[in-house]
Amino acid sequence: MLNSSIPRYQQVKEYISCRIDGGELQPGMKIESENKLVSVLGVSRMTINRALRELADEGKLTRIQGAGTFVASQKPQSALLEVQSIAQEIRSRGGGYSCDIKLLSEEKAKPALALSMGLQPYAPVYHSIIVHMDNEVAIQLADRYVNPAIAPSYLEQDYTQISPNEYLLSVSQISEVEHVVEAVIADGWIRDLLQINDAEPCLVLHRKTWVEQNVVTKSSFYYPGSRYTIGGRFTPSNKGSIQVT
Repeated sequence: MLNSSIPRYQQVKEYISCRIDGGELQPGMKIESENKLVSVLGVSRMTINRALRELADEGKLTRIQGAGTFVASQKPQSALLEVQSIAQEIRSRGGGYSCDIKLLSEEKAKPALALSMGLQPYAPVYHSIIVHMDNEVAIQLADRYVNPAIAPSYLEQDYTQISPNEYLLSVSQISEVEHVVEAVIADGWIRDLLQINDAEPCLVLHRKTWVEQNVVTKSSFYYPGSRYTIGGRFTPSNKGSIQVT
């Protein structure tokens, strides 16, 4: 089927890209298996694999281990300068929100965490790890510690019905927020939960929130780099220089 002089993997990429751009393959649609593409296009599996891998790296496809290869949705963008519910964010753009609660427990705050949150060493702290998904594709892993004094009922909520942000904003008026963003190759357990390979970077948004002088939460939100962006638009408070740290 492929007979031009350009490299075959590039021809496979163009074949799939044209089907996406032409609307035959819609966002979220599963494409044929590698074996099926080998049969249809008459090329090696190595050629198909390279083409799919490069299309995934370019953000056109999403590959989920054990599930297959899907047409990627346009990368959503998380607001850098806001605190908002991931559930509301996904639903607002027409996505299908769901979550998988991996951990919801009371722990003893180790000294470094206690110092960061203004707690006594080994004082009680609530800890949750939740994977948030859009149409069954993981787009955020939220690793969050919560001060029990500010949100005493945190462990009692059904987070399949209300997001942690929605609950926390309902019980406290946040007075200050700190955001720090970095790009990392995440630890293995995080990659496994996000279903990404060991070469894909994650964007990590580290957040601390306060009510007056009290730290409410200390969180890290991991986003697969191929599926998400983080950004924001704002008006500077003056016309001088803007410092980003």
